[in-house]
Amino acid sequence: MTATNSPDAVPERTPHPSPAAPPRALSFDRAAAQYAAARPGYPAALFDAVEELAGRPLRGARTLDVGAGTGISTRSLHDRGAHVVAVEPGPGMAAELRRALPGVPLVRGDGNHLPFATASADLITYAQSWHWTDPARSAPEARRVLRPGGALALWWNTADHTVPWIAAQDDRLRRFFGAGTGAAETSAHGSPVNHRNLPPGLGLAHRLVRWTRRVPLATHLANLGSHSAFLVLGEEPTLRFLDEEREHLAPLVQDGTVEETYVVDLSVAVR
Repeated sequence: MTATNSPDAVPERTPHPSPAAPPRALSFDRAAAQYAAARPGYPAALFDAVEELAGRPLRGARTLDVGAGTGISTRSLHDRGAHVVAVEPGPGMAAELRRALPGVPLVRGDGNHLPFATASADLITYAQSWHWTDPARSAPEARRVLRPGGALALWWNTADHTVPWIAAQDDRLRRFFGAGTGAAETSAHGSPVNHRNLPPGLGLAHRLVRWTRRVPLATHLANLGSHSAFLVLGEEPTLRFLDEEREHLAPLVQDGTVEETYVVDLSVAVR
């Protein structure tokens, strides 16, 4: 990977204060290593769907992975042959990404002001991160930076609430955070899709991709604890909830592991 294969990437630099990165969004910096170790990745079928809906292969695509975090989606895009640049505002998350993917260009920035030339990207991706942007700013920025025929792809790993134990856990999370049944944004089960924030007028195509992973119970609990709802709550109440959750899940554990089930909610718009 070299910068010449990238969409006019600017060098990594010290970030300026950004109104697009509220304190809750930057809370991930304090748990970057935990995030990298415990968060789920994405199935190959998701990237197959991105290629189908975008109408082009990932291989050779000049790609910006915005809100890249610790590089979970960046790595998959790179492995599929995309010429990917990671874009991340948080210093802690960016440092973790740099350790994991030292050969991938990294730009400190956010989706509300993309530091890239007009019509320079074939693909812009937001994995678990579009909801941290202001769509009134990030949607026009995506249009500007995408070349004609380029694609914007947004996706979220959402917990599959048709699985009884996951639905029960979500009920406990809602009670813990004081959320009503309509307040999915307060759940720590993945980053729920808020369709009101999807960019209007772009002819979005949608796809759902179901997948599972089996992980140690400790990884599942660390995954929960890495979500912003817990990171802004504080250590003592978070540990109390996770200790109680370990007891709730004990009957489900097989050989020390649990099976998490996700539905990736994907939206793609072609410019």
